Amino acid sequence: MSTLATLKALLAKRILIIDGAMGTMIQRHKLEEADYRGERFADWASDLKGNNDLLVLTQPQIIQGIHEAYLDAGADIIETNSFNGTRVS
Repeated sequence: MSTLATLKALLAKRILIIDGAMGTMIQRHKLEEADYRGERFADWASDLKGNNDLLVLTQPQIIQGIHEAYLDAGADIIETNSFNGTRVS
């Protein structure tokens, strides 16, 4: 069964719950500039702190932990971490 078909079948039976405030969960980790950079972006020319999208690459265990916490709390759907998925960012 395709993902769309699965979602439609579940929605026909009940309301699905999507995850919550990703930014708030990230802020709980009190990350510093070096945390955002990791090894991959250690020499990047500009500040990266606050660019939460990078955490998928530099701190994947944090993002995974947040997603697992939402699933453990009963979320049916989790979103990607795409705060900076805009041209301005």
